Amino acid sequence: MRSSVLSLNSARNALSATPPLDRAVSSALPTRLRPADLLRLTDEGAEDVLAGRYDHLLPANGIWPTDERWATRLLSDDEVDVWLISWTPGKSTELHDHAGSLGALTVLSGALSEFRWNGTELRRRTLTAGDQASFPIGWVHDVMRAPAADDCSQVARDGAASDCLQVARNGTASDCLQVARNGAASDCLQVARNGTASDCLQVARNGTAVESVGPLDPTLSVHAYSPPLTAMSYYEVTGHGTLRRSRTVLTDQPEGDM
Repeated sequence: MRSSVLSLNSARNALSATPPLDRAVSSALPTRLRPADLLRLTDEGAEDVLAGRYDHLLPANGIWPTDERWATRLLSDDEVDVWLISWTPGKSTELHDHAGSLGALTVLSGALSEFRWNGTELRRRTLTAGDQASFPIGWVHDVMRAPAADDCSQVARDGAASDCLQVARNGTASDCLQVARNGAASDCLQVARNGTASDCLQVARNGTAVESVGPLDPTLSVHAYSPPLTAMSYYEVTGHGTLRRSRTVLTDQPEGDM
């Protein structure tokens, strides 16, 4: 993943040479970072998490919360916040924007469903491990952990070594491709519908679930916001097919309060 010219360390060092801004007014100021910079930061942050550089920030004993979303800051300064988020089933963020902040994310493991307002309707897309997205000012979306079938069918459809490895992580290309060559997509989908993520992992790995992080557990993503979040507005779709703002809250939490 590491292709960034703007790393977490270089961002921190560069910004330390400038006078600190008051956090309360920083969101009203333009940011020198652009969506491409935020995408690089989230990509590099995801790689650093995989490399164990943030193990000290992860849940104790490797037990991820199962009831509510969980997040920890990987980097925080006056120009950018970088977060790691763990997603749980059935917990959406609600339709929201990021006020005056640009945003970006990289999916680290599992898959996310995003429902974006395109001006006339909500459009859905699924972001799987390795996928990225950026959010300009005014972007209104709802994000949640994708259903199990989305991840499993993605591997079965693509059948590529890199796609399989993104899910299995500790497996080999031959392990994953063996399923794609000798099994049918319906077989994998059946496991996802009627079983658990670990069942699907056993099909892909020919091993035990504890040997690798499954395609959905945990579902992790790295997010960056510049300027750092200070507020978010929430929306609802009216019966007339328009978008109506329901409330605005002051918050520095990513993708809504945890």
